[in-house]
Amino acid sequence: MGTYDGLFNALGLREWCDRDAQSGPVSMADLMARAQGGGAGTADSARSLWDLPFPSLDALAASCSAIPRSRDLTVGLERGFLNIRDALRVVVDPLTQPLSWMLRDALWLMTNTPWWIMIPLLLVISWLVARSMRVVGLVALFIAILAFIDHYDAAMQTLAIIFVCAFICVLLGVPIGIAMSRNDRLQRSVTPVLDMLQTLPPFVYLIPLIFLFSVTEPKLYGIAIILYAIVPVIRLTDLGIRLVDKDVIEAADAFGMTKRQKLFRVQIPLALPNIMAGVNQTIMMSLAMVVIASLVAAPGLGVLVLRGIRNLELGTGLVAGLGIVLLAIMLDRVTKAALARIDTSRKQQ
Repeated sequence: MGTYDGLFNALGLREWCDRDAQSGPVSMADLMARAQGGGAGTADSARSLWDLPFPSLDALAASCSAIPRSRDLTVGLERGFLNIRDALRVVVDPLTQPLSWMLRDALWLMTNTPWWIMIPLLLVISWLVARSMRVVGLVALFIAILAFIDHYDAAMQTLAIIFVCAFICVLLGVPIGIAMSRNDRLQRSVTPVLDMLQTLPPFVYLIPLIFLFSVTEPKLYGIAIILYAIVPVIRLTDLGIRLVDKDVIEAADAFGMTKRQKLFRVQIPLALPNIMAGVNQTIMMSLAMVVIASLVAAPGLGVLVLRGIRNLELGTGLVAGLGIVLLAIMLDRVTKAALARIDTSRKQQ
């Protein structure tokens, strides 16, 4: 006998509730209640208002077998996803296969290029982005430290994944942010999706992807990283364009600029600091997700951290964690130097 039997009896739903009832083994709670001499319903009838359970699915199902339990809900979700998995693969596989190719090629390039070519190349890229010898010196120092402790290959693998995923995040996120800034209805529609992506625990991204793709496919962790890291660049692109002074827009209209000209000559240049801040946050979130993605065979420093956790190797985990910190500082300083350079050029104009 359930706690809410009286409720269903008062509503006249007892026949509906018992229609699908099946005789089965008696629960342990009922056996204990009977052993105490009160029958199956004694414990429930003597229950005080203080101990009344919330009318959840399981509590209601105990009184009405027609109501599904919470376990039935989770099983139904799993079965529904498995039923559409093959159809999803047909659609998603061709769209995401280029991501696997890009990740494989980037990993091969970063790990097979000799260090005496790759390190100067990274320093040149740092100079072109930051235009600061101090930042270039910091990048050289951190790469030298990683190489000295024999973490060079793992660091290059991590950088390869970050470069590819951050590039795709910017490639997709900036146009989405621009579209949101130009259409309020689209912004209201996309914002709940962004909220969901931003608040979901990182591990949750991996669950449906494991069912869709093989663990050996790089796009498995690539999609997870992109979904997790794309939110800041979308939000800050939308915000940056919306914050452009209306007087500037009116002046552009007065000069007879088209919408396309206003976007590329006025709005995007003025919104560039916000967009770069979004790129910075996207890169940082990509680095954070790379560590978690090591659970599904993402190579790099995250694998060493995971090995330290699994095997209780304190030194291995701490040294790999230090390497991740060095990469994070390096990427942060380069992108912030680029942002500072943009702000300086704006003030000089």
